[in-house]
Amino acid sequence: MCGISGVFTYAGAAADLQPGVMATLASMRARGPDGEGVWNSPDRTVCLGHRRLSIIDLSNGGSQPMDSADGRVTLVFNGEIYNYRSLRRELEADGAVFRSDSDTEVLLALYQRHGRDMLGRLRGMFAFALWDGERQGMLLARDGFGIKPLYLADDGKTLRVASQVKALLAGGGIDTSPEPAGHAGFYLWGHVPEPFTLYRGIRALAPGQWLWQERGRAAQSGRFFDLSAELASIPADGSIDLAQALRDSVAHHMIADVPVGVFLSAGLDSSLLTALASQVSAPVDTLTLGFSDFAGTANDEVPLAELTAAHYHTRHSTIRVPKEDFAAARADILAAMDQPSIDGVNVWLVSRAAAQRGLKVALSGLGGDELFAGYGSFGQLPRLAGALAPLAAVPMLGKGFRLATQGWLSRFTSPKWAGLLEYGSSLGGAYLLRRGLFMPWELPQVLDPHMAREGWARLHTETQLAQAVAGLGNGRLAVSALEGGFYMRNQLLRDADWAGMAHSLEIRVPLVDVELWRSVVSLVKAGKAPSKRDMAHAAMPALPDAVLNRPKTGFHVPIDRWMGHSSLRGWARSVHKEFCRGAA
Repeated sequence: MCGISGVFTYAGAAADLQPGVMATLASMRARGPDGEGVWNSPDRTVCLGHRRLSIIDLSNGGSQPMDSADGRVTLVFNGEIYNYRSLRRELEADGAVFRSDSDTEVLLALYQRHGRDMLGRLRGMFAFALWDGERQGMLLARDGFGIKPLYLADDGKTLRVASQVKALLAGGGIDTSPEPAGHAGFYLWGHVPEPFTLYRGIRALAPGQWLWQERGRAAQSGRFFDLSAELASIPADGSIDLAQALRDSVAHHMIADVPVGVFLSAGLDSSLLTALASQVSAPVDTLTLGFSDFAGTANDEVPLAELTAAHYHTRHSTIRVPKEDFAAARADILAAMDQPSIDGVNVWLVSRAAAQRGLKVALSGLGGDELFAGYGSFGQLPRLAGALAPLAAVPMLGKGFRLATQGWLSRFTSPKWAGLLEYGSSLGGAYLLRRGLFMPWELPQVLDPHMAREGWARLHTETQLAQAVAGLGNGRLAVSALEGGFYMRNQLLRDADWAGMAHSLEIRVPLVDVELWRSVVSLVKAGKAPSKRDMAHAAMPALPDAVLNRPKTGFHVPIDRWMGHSSLRGWARSVHKEFCRGAA
């Protein structure tokens, strides 16, 4: 896990690019405190930079930027390739010779053998920039789920890339005028939806996307993985062993040359990971985050997490966080937050505790609800859309109901109810009602009205939601596409990245794994849709009954109480204000 930076003046004159890259790297020091490296092309039109967090091959042989043996290709890479050992054996059988034990060198050799066709063979989380000196072009790529971030800025002459938005800003040369879709998108969802950022000059490379920029030519791009298309194309297979698929994913995610811990809550996802990780490497370090406000209540994660830790004989730590601790850390949290978010505070706090205990890697149960239908949305959204679908044929009914009721409904209940008929008749619209923070018609109340209208128009939210579920029906796979492609990708995974990296901690997500998702989707299509309890039964020995039979409550963070806000909407306003102040 690292931070990467790169500049390519593909249509301009040679220049001294290193100062900008060094400034970018300096702003990402926490992403890689173990080393720093910079590479310049001989003609001074390309500069690549890297900050290293040593996880695999701790020697200098794993340092980056890394050149291929023949010097033709140079790579900076952020992430982990969990199947790099099998890929290496395959390459060695074809005559490749390696100088290190790193997955980075495997990427280099794989590119030289297969070009960008290698991307579909990678199992892991990754974002990289690769310079091909022979073809005089730069290849950018990002893993299919978007676990690792990659941002770029292109002014028509120079391409700049980095692992963080704030890092690109630190390097200079960026159009920082406001992007209306980024600001409107934040208030709509509580996060900035990709590919947008708060700035017109910076966008995210899409998950599963590659981009090729050759000198003097227009950029080319394509997708090697698309979540919705993948869900639609996976064949049915009822013979798959779910427990083996889960064990396989965890075993791959345990590959490291440093200890790997587990974030342990009272939920089934992290409890299962603790059980499976303990089979791979015992004893495992586990950490539980508890909030003093919740002690002794149903929202307290600590008692059941400690029961699980004792059950699997882990080295366990419980961290109780009082309101005062959050107040003291508030400025640090906002400084670490790369883009505005209403979430991620809990991950920042538990990552800090993990780093204080000497960990560099921790497993998270993120993704279990999206894969195993753990949210109420899996039942509620199809029912709502199905019930209201006939009303969609009545012209202006939904909008008319909203205009007539939004004023007085908001005084008694959630303003979302006013949009029930307008949005609830489609699966995508119902999802917006469920996950949306502010509704589309509310955006002019929290933003400049012109910015709000332009931002909503540029977001194309309804089209994006409809495209995500096209061909998947109104069932489980469609909701997985929505939860996985919007909430998980833009909120949970992004928060895990910035919050973990703020403490030089790599957060791995075994339940967000390409091979595991393919296995589960195959079972779903075969009529053997596994539930969260089916997932939990993969634990050996079995989970404690108190954990296995606990009703799902979700993970709560008392942000609104700590901040004196009545809801997350107030916290969102505070976060947005901080970011706008920083951009001024």
